Amino acid sequence: MYLFSLILWIVFLPGVCSLKCHECASGLDEACKTQECSPGYLCAAMRITADSGDHKISEFNIKSCSPREQCIQGSVNYGPIRTVLTTKCCSTDFCNNQLAADTNHSNPNGKKCFSCDGEQCTETLNCLGNEDHCISATGLMGTMKGCASMQMCSAFNIPGVPHPNGLDFKCCQGDFCNNARDTSAGVLLLVVQLTCLALIF
Repeated sequence: MYLFSLILWIVFLPGVCSLKCHECASGLDEACKTQECSPGYLCAAMRITADSGDHKISEFNIKSCSPREQCIQGSVNYGPIRTVLTTKCCSTDFCNNQLAADTNHSNPNGKKCFSCDGEQCTETLNCLGNEDHCISATGLMGTMKGCASMQMCSAFNIPGVPHPNGLDFKCCQGDFCNNARDTSAGVLLLVVQLTCLALIF
C-alpha cells in the first residue's frame, strides 16, 4: 500500500506544483513579478528587435510563461525594416532570469523574394539567416513583401497570437513566389506588424 501511494505521489506531484517564472517587460518601471504557469507551459525570455540596415530602431525584452509552440526564433524581413524574434524557453522555476540572446546579425542565404519600394513591389530582396519563405502582409493599408523564416510563418497561424484587424499574412516557398502584383503600404504597415509580434505574450 505504501509503495502504491508513493507511485501516485511521484506521478501526480508535477501536475500539482505549477512552474514559476519571472514576468516582466522592458520599458516598464515595475520589477519582475512571479507568474505561475498553466500546465504544459514553459518559462520564456523573448527578445524582439527591429533594424533598418545597421541601425536598431527598437528592442523589446519580455519574460513570461509561454506555451511550447510559441518558443520560436526567426525573422521577418521587408528590406527597409527587419524584425527578429528570439525566444529562450526552459522548464525549471525562474530559469528565465536572463534575457534572450541578440541574434539579429545574419548573412545572405541565397534565397530571394520580392519586396516593395514605394508603390512598386518589384524589388529583389536577398533573404538572411534562416529566412526560407517569402511573405506578403496584406491589410487595409496595402501590402508589404519580403522574406520570413519558417517558424515565423507558422507563428502567424498559432491560436492566441494576435493579428490586427484586417491584416493577413501569407507565406510561400520558392524564389519570388510572393508575386509583385500588389501595391506597397509603406512604413505604417511595418509598425503594425512589429506591434503584433510584441504582443505574442
